[in-house]
Amino acid sequence: MTMINDDIVIIPARKNSKRIKGKNLRELNGKPLISYSIEYALENINPKNIWVNTDDDMVINVAKKYNVSTYRRPDRLALDETSTNEVILEFIEHLMSEGINFSNIITLQPTNPIRSEKLLLIAKENLANSNRKSLMSVSLLNKKFGRVIKNKYLPLNYKIGQRHQDLEHLYYENGLIYISSKEALLNEKEYISNDVYPLITDEIGSQIDIDYEVDLKLAELILKK
Repeated sequence: MTMINDDIVIIPARKNSKRIKGKNLRELNGKPLISYSIEYALENINPKNIWVNTDDDMVINVAKKYNVSTYRRPDRLALDETSTNEVILEFIEHLMSEGINFSNIITLQPTNPIRSEKLLLIAKENLANSNRKSLMSVSLLNKKFGRVIKNKYLPLNYKIGQRHQDLEHLYYENGLIYISSKEALLNEKEYISNDVYPLITDEIGSQIDIDYEVDLKLAELILKK
């Protein structure tokens, strides 16, 4: 196991969820959803460099069982409209005030419980080789999509009758991993910089982002197999 010692992992876990109540603590294949991201981080990162950022006492209790660090975010950053960017920028202010140095912030969303073993190391290597200030994982969106306006369907990325294999290559942000350099965070005030490197991945976990009950059921099926 290769340990990364100069990076900080943040696992943001807000208490309230609109669609699934107590989502971060919902049981998935016998353990809380957030456990998957914590355990994944522990494969490569020193426990003291893994931070669960939350306003939920029960989430903090889960994190403590893994001996990882916890940070209670302010109530003003636990609202529906709070962005991940706001959470990360406020968090690095805390790190710097405590004299905790870092090269990068790695964000692992608890809603993405299935990641391949080497994803983090591959992401780190790609970011280093790219000379970019941030990285995010993306996947090919191999679907025909459009808008419905005034009860009329208007295709956006294709023409009616066009073959799938002839579609323009478009990609979606799959949420598996984000890496933000200290430079991007301090200078641009953004965890996804303007020159973000798109790490293209087609692993099965890229299709799972827990937002609805059906996502939990699908993740359960994948984990059991």
